[in-house]
Amino acid sequence: MSKLITSPSNPLIKSINSLHEKKFRVREGLFLAEGMRVVTEAIEAGVAPAYLIHGPDMEDHPVLQRLIEATEAADGEVIETSADVLRKLSRKDNPQSVLGVFTEIGKSLADLDRNASYAWIVCESLKDPGNLGTILRTADAVGAGGVILLDNSCDPYSVEAVRASMGALFTVPLVQAKWEEFQPWLRSGPGFLVGASLNTEHDYQAIEYPAPTFLFMGNEQSGLPEPYEQECDALVKIPMRGKADSLNVAIATAVIVYEVLNQTRRK
Repeated sequence: MSKLITSPSNPLIKSINSLHEKKFRVREGLFLAEGMRVVTEAIEAGVAPAYLIHGPDMEDHPVLQRLIEATEAADGEVIETSADVLRKLSRKDNPQSVLGVFTEIGKSLADLDRNASYAWIVCESLKDPGNLGTILRTADAVGAGGVILLDNSCDPYSVEAVRASMGALFTVPLVQAKWEEFQPWLRSGPGFLVGASLNTEHDYQAIEYPAPTFLFMGNEQSGLPEPYEQECDALVKIPMRGKADSLNVAIATAVIVYEVLNQTRRK
């Protein structure tokens, strides 16, 4: 049964609203996910919310009923609130009718089985949460083993990143690590590190990608640092026929990782 809270000054509502800021997400180990579809995908992936918040007059909605049952079965709390509070929590004029508060679900490098997939995506100092969300969706689409965020990458639990991932945050294993942790872990077992770079003449379709391939993507503006490029087993680039000299990092990731997938399909 839903607990009714309609005051924006309620301590729990204020605490949930604070999760828009990274320092509170880190302190609480919680993050926000908006929308019935995203919360449904989370639950289908085995991740139930700590809090499920929904708007008024929705308890007869069949999908919401299933979400409520799954939340309560996992000892989560269900809250009914007003449209005004939903606007406050989502910080949007036209908020979603369902919002979930989840415990952070990141993994460590030690949790990963590198041989579980033919491909992994590694991002260094990725800054744009929209790009990260798109990369997570791409990783899900191609069946990649997971996404590894290195160094000073954006927060994957920001509302913007979670929204852009369209639920892929809950289906794709995610690790945050430093290069100094990742490099020795990678070299402790099989793994072919391929960096996307403008500092090469190797076309991305001209090399063979053995499993497991780790596709290494750099920062949106500066690309991969030179010392990191030197650690790669190969560098590749996407040919550019127009006036632009580069692609958006999320698009470039999709182009290259689909080539890795297609090589795997042809074997």
